[in-house]
Amino acid sequence: MRLTMLGTGNALVTECYNTCFVLDDGGQCLMVDGGGGSSVLAQLKHAGYDWMDMRHIFVTHRHVDHLLGIVWMVRMICQFMSHGAYRGEAYLYSHAEVLELLRDMANKLLLPKETRFIDDRLHFVEVTDGQTLDIIGHETTFFDIGSTKARQFGFAMELDEGKRLVCCGDEPLSEAGRPYAQGAEWMLHEAFCLFSQVDIFDPYEKHHSTVKDACELAEELGVQNLLLYHTEDRNIAHRRELYAAEGQPHFSGALWIPDDLETIEL
Repeated sequence: MRLTMLGTGNALVTECYNTCFVLDDGGQCLMVDGGGGSSVLAQLKHAGYDWMDMRHIFVTHRHVDHLLGIVWMVRMICQFMSHGAYRGEAYLYSHAEVLELLRDMANKLLLPKETRFIDDRLHFVEVTDGQTLDIIGHETTFFDIGSTKARQFGFAMELDEGKRLVCCGDEPLSEAGRPYAQGAEWMLHEAFCLFSQVDIFDPYEKHHSTVKDACELAEELGVQNLLLYHTEDRNIAHRRELYAAEGQPHFSGALWIPDDLETIEL
């Protein structure tokens, strides 16, 4: 299994793409979120992927920096199905609110000859809190992160050899999510900015964490690898070393601060 970050930034970044990524197990791919627009297609291309290989897509929540790239994926899938250039089926997973919104947008923005494939070959799959599905050959349990802004889901995926990867969404892990992350080999967690720059970025007002916060949480949970994403971009040129310098004193495991298009072997 390998993870490729298509984007690592928060909603307002201009020096990198919004946070989204691909989990790839021998060519079977799960794409998580789509960023804020059609640039997701370019990011997939630059990462070495054919967008048609994204047969499984999970959307965490309805915020524009996660959702709008998915609208483009729906358009591409339906359009190429209509032209006979897309073989097989595709699956889009999310909670009911997101699926309803995507369906409404598709019906208003796409042609009937394209939207007819929704629920036929492009399957909208509703996930609920605590539900487990087999996705790309791995048991994947979805959980409501308890967001106070927009309903949002994360997931815990069982990897090979009993390992576990937990995606916490783009807000601090709540009490409800802690059992999924406890002792996980990999935890993907947002870090809006450095704790030393709280007065600049106001992460707590936006319901986000700092690097120090995320590292302290991962240490408390006994996580082995912590991957930080959904960051600001003003420090992009030196983000890795700055975030590592702040985070490593608070976390004894391996700390990952990836750039856009970086691939990590899990």
